[in-house]
Amino acid sequence: MSLTDELKGIIQGEVLSDQKTLETFSKDTSLFQVMPEVVAFPKDAIDIKKIVSFVSMHKKDRPTLSITGRSAGTCMTGGPLNESIILSFTKHMNASLLDMVNMKAQVEPGLYYRDFEEKVLPPGIIFPSYPASKSIAALGGIIMNNAGGEKTLRYGQTRDSVLNVSMVLADGNEYNFKKISSDELEKKKVQNDFEGEVYKKTFDLVEKNFDLIERSKPHVSKNSAGYCLWRVWDRKNFDLSQLFVGSQGTLGILTKAEIKLVREKPHKKMIAMFLKNWDKLPQIVNTVLPFEPESFEAFDEATLKLGLRFMPEIARKAHVSFWKFASKFIPEAFIGLRMLGIPKLILLAEFAEDDVSVLQEKIEKAQVALKKFKIHIRVLDSQSEQDKYWIMRRESFNLLRQHVKGKKTAPFVEDFCIDPSRIPEFLPQVLKILKEYKIEANIAGHAGNGNFHIIPLMDLTKKSERDKIVVVADKVYKLINEFKGSITAEHNDGILRTPYLEDMFGKEMYQLFEEIKKIFDPQNIFNPGKKVGGSKEYLESHIASS
Repeated sequence: MSLTDELKGIIQGEVLSDQKTLETFSKDTSLFQVMPEVVAFPKDAIDIKKIVSFVSMHKKDRPTLSITGRSAGTCMTGGPLNESIILSFTKHMNASLLDMVNMKAQVEPGLYYRDFEEKVLPPGIIFPSYPASKSIAALGGIIMNNAGGEKTLRYGQTRDSVLNVSMVLADGNEYNFKKISSDELEKKKVQNDFEGEVYKKTFDLVEKNFDLIERSKPHVSKNSAGYCLWRVWDRKNFDLSQLFVGSQGTLGILTKAEIKLVREKPHKKMIAMFLKNWDKLPQIVNTVLPFEPESFEAFDEATLKLGLRFMPEIARKAHVSFWKFASKFIPEAFIGLRMLGIPKLILLAEFAEDDVSVLQEKIEKAQVALKKFKIHIRVLDSQSEQDKYWIMRRESFNLLRQHVKGKKTAPFVEDFCIDPSRIPEFLPQVLKILKEYKIEANIAGHAGNGNFHIIPLMDLTKKSERDKIVVVADKVYKLINEFKGSITAEHNDGILRTPYLEDMFGKEMYQLFEEIKKIFDPQNIFNPGKKVGGSKEYLESHIASS
């Protein structure tokens, strides 16, 4: 009996293995292609439990069996790709339950963020760590990647908004994980079951290696690399939900999560800054941050040109006419004339407050503080003027991916995070590496966090181009480590960065990651090759050539 037929016999949801389905699920938005054996669409947590139990039972006799969860498939690292069983959640597991009294919601992994935002959340209420890809992303991927976005500066990454998670673990049972006290932890540790075992073994590991874990914690404002062991135990509270968030489904399968919601500040203004070069970036960032902007974004000349080139399509996505949308950029056109050319860098600092007088005071003080830099600035009062930049910023990668003839986006050095003060020193060295290998790229990112996205353009149909990936990644990730940064702030590890985690964290810390994997997944059934066990050889051999 085929694997497809076996799974059909045990779950209510659909199970498919036709060529079209397998092709669709062999790719995400990363460089990679990995052909699965079968794709299952679980109806509910019961289906997931049955599949996990099936794989656990047969793993010894069929070593290639494994399970990878997939939500919207927008991952840029190959996180939801696997040769065995893919669990796709968007078809059935997309429910939500709103609790406005306590400003929280319960969500399933297949719920698209756009549906959550448009159909579930009341106006003015948001889940604040939504990514730039919120129009195509789903909550499962947002949680399992520990996503961040434009509001991370004020509200933190996804892990800061997750209250608890329900997971199906390797024993085929579903458990809920949240922050518990040390007294509650003691009760968990003496349970004579798999849940008690993972609590006891994880506690022993993090307590024994407490100092190493603290030393190894990345000293940046955003990080999604590795397992977040430093958020599990503070010697007062124990929280395994923090371990699962960002784990890319390597420790269990997410069935639902409870997340915090926030009420948007009603009064907003934006300061747009136009720079001739990157040199003043750290000073400007450090000057503006004390005034507590909600967002502080950046994009470069190439991204701006891309936005101008595809402005008709961007206008359509904004549901306005091209001429109406284009007319909003007339003031920027005059600034360009005064600068004698397109700015090399645009910074967007958005301020949002409950009290309009507090907002105005911050804007005025920030303007005064920025005068010393002698840069061109605009204060954008209307929401529509602010939205034109957000639309351009959010759509830039999709436009690049869809429209550049003969080349495709090759996201492999696209998510570093370092101290913002070192960006002018760091960035030229990265660009020099790319130039050495004749790789074009555009840059955008979260200036306030020092998190930038460099999206190379490459013709991956050519082996000579594919051969550059690991060579260039080796050099860029080594440079990031020299600058004490994170190789991934919000896009996570996947096939792409797992081989580089030991270099980033050191051998001792990487061994702890391996031990954590064994505690939760002793047979390696959950998303193998991500977080631990990945290799550059596997990476290279699965780069898509089309």
